Amino acid sequence: MLAPLRSVRVVMAMFVVVGEALVDLVGQRRGRTFVAHPGGSPANVALGLARLGVPVTLMTLLGHDGFGEMILEHLRASGVRVNGGPSHGMSTSLAIATLAAGVASYDFRIEWDMPVLAPLPIETRCLHTGSLATALQPGNANVMDLVERERTRGRVTISYDPNVRPALLGDAAQARTGIERLVALSDVVKVSDEDLRWLYPDQPDELVAQDWLALGPALVMVTRGGVGVYALSAGVELYRPAVPIDLVDTVGAGDSFTSGLLEALHRADLIGGSRREALVAIDESTLVSIVDAAALTAAITCSRPGANPPTRAEVDALLAARDCSSDATSTGHNHLPTT
Repeated sequence: MLAPLRSVRVVMAMFVVVGEALVDLVGQRRGRTFVAHPGGSPANVALGLARLGVPVTLMTLLGHDGFGEMILEHLRASGVRVNGGPSHGMSTSLAIATLAAGVASYDFRIEWDMPVLAPLPIETRCLHTGSLATALQPGNANVMDLVERERTRGRVTISYDPNVRPALLGDAAQARTGIERLVALSDVVKVSDEDLRWLYPDQPDELVAQDWLALGPALVMVTRGGVGVYALSAGVELYRPAVPIDLVDTVGAGDSFTSGLLEALHRADLIGGSRREALVAIDESTLVSIVDAAALTAAITCSRPGANPPTRAEVDALLAARDCSSDATSTGHNHLPTT
């Protein structure tokens, strides 16, 4: 059973996500049929936050085409405010995701030429970015500039997920330079063990997380699929198990973890520049609750096709079912649903 997050007065504070929105064409490896799903790592994070009840704006680039309209309708239906940027005749980007045993590999057809970004609105408390938006030229330079300016202003929590795509990055040593620069500017960093194996093939996850924490973040989290999560702060080192599920696919799993993580930090009153010292000093029980909430959010996504993160009501319903199951187990009856 998840430990409860501490009760706090939650203020209305906006989250801003900057990065790519694209269409995932998903099919089985060596198959001929592909299904179009709205996607893109930052767009998935924004969608997940909105479904969890967090006010969020996505700053992205969309073409004025059928795929762009699909993405807009998909995001707005869940409450995401979308700034699609000037299209300049561009087409909406595509990612071709082929599945084998539920695990996705990607091939990309993407354009990323983000214009200069204005300072974030005063009500913003968190900026999240990562993935292709921070790696692909020429748009990555303006994303990096925004992160640097917001770090200097000190009013927002900066969240970063490198979400490495080796097919687009080329050389791991060169990619590490930009990634470590963003890690140093961030407060919360989430990375997968798969990303770390590509970036640092000879180093264990724990050592890389410790090195990254020393660069400046308050929290570094490594997701390890079915193994669970490794989380590190200045005062806490934590290993948490994965949530048991019947796996359908992993599309959007890491993004759902990120949205669940940020929403849980928000509920724990650990989001915003003024809360950075409290975030640095996070205690073990609070971190356990936050990691477990993020892992549950990701697990629900993995239990159904595509990047389809859960709503707040769905998460609460599963938590309630698990609480009831724990009570039933103590009296000899176990009604835990299969997930």
